[in-house]
Amino acid sequence: MFLRMKHVATPAEVSSSAPAAPLAAWGFLLFPGFPMACLTSAIEPLRAANEITGRPEFAWTLLGEAPGPVRSSASVRFDTDATLAEAAGLDALVCLSPPDARFLDPRRSEAALRLLARRGVTLGGFSGGVFPLMRAQALGRHTPSVHWCYEGAWAGEFPDRGTSRNAIQREHGRITVSGAGAVFDLMLRVIEERLGRALMTEVACWFQHPFVRDETALQARPVARAGGTEAMLPPPVREAVRLFGLHIEDPLAIAQVAAQVRLSERTLERAFRAATGETPLRYYRRLRLERGRQRVLYSTDTVTEIARSVGYSTSTDFARHYQEAFGVHPADERRRLAGLRGLAGAVPPDQQG
Repeated sequence: MFLRMKHVATPAEVSSSAPAAPLAAWGFLLFPGFPMACLTSAIEPLRAANEITGRPEFAWTLLGEAPGPVRSSASVRFDTDATLAEAAGLDALVCLSPPDARFLDPRRSEAALRLLARRGVTLGGFSGGVFPLMRAQALGRHTPSVHWCYEGAWAGEFPDRGTSRNAIQREHGRITVSGAGAVFDLMLRVIEERLGRALMTEVACWFQHPFVRDETALQARPVARAGGTEAMLPPPVREAVRLFGLHIEDPLAIAQVAAQVRLSERTLERAFRAATGETPLRYYRRLRLERGRQRVLYSTDTVTEIARSVGYSTSTDFARHYQEAFGVHPADERRRLAGLRGLAGAVPPDQQG
């Protein structure tokens, strides 16, 4: 299936009719397996703003590293308008990709990104798109927003680079956004900055998007098997979960966690059971396994390396608990996902066990 989301206008096409303010011209660099929802969440608010005003206030173009269509994670292929090397006249360029995406020609393409940044173009990454941006050494001093389901893969590849828990992060000439809903919020803010709050509100109402998060809003994170998010947990349980997250590789004893949240171990267990339906120990183990699963799915680390990174002394115990939790051996799940993605060779065979 092919879709072509043709840009409204190029900067040159708009120059004769645009108002004095500079055009907000966006480039979206697509990698195979990119999240389609992030792309449409970025473009549709801009399209609506143009339609409401009757003017091409915003322009966008779809880019690929090489000519030709690019297939999304949903197996829908998008025609591109130009290649990265041909990108010109942009105010912002955003990478959209899965976390394991790589440039076909890293030296040339990564240099092209850095050159755009030196020319004043704002660089960004939506969802997994922050990974190729980081590999290109193009994030600068920016502390990126990394989707919670990619945190394990990020920590494994970039252990010395911190991340922001914010859903949207704009600073130092960079923009990173964790997921599609947050991308929509970002674009509403971009519209407000250019055209005012009333127009932004009208665009939001076009899409029945009643709540617009500001840029300090934290990512929503699910609580396993509880049907809620971390923000909904009672304060002591929420603090315990935060401590769990800080000690994935070097797990704390539950007694230590209870002491830090100023509860007895028994009281903490009762609070966890009431809020999550699990004991603190089982919740902590699941959190470690989920972090390990991120690395199984989105890194090329061996199972042994992943086991150690989430506090297991042996890969055998890790694999056994993994299979109990997710119903599949980690190496088998990695191979299965590679097949679903259609990205042959994304994980070398010698690194799948």
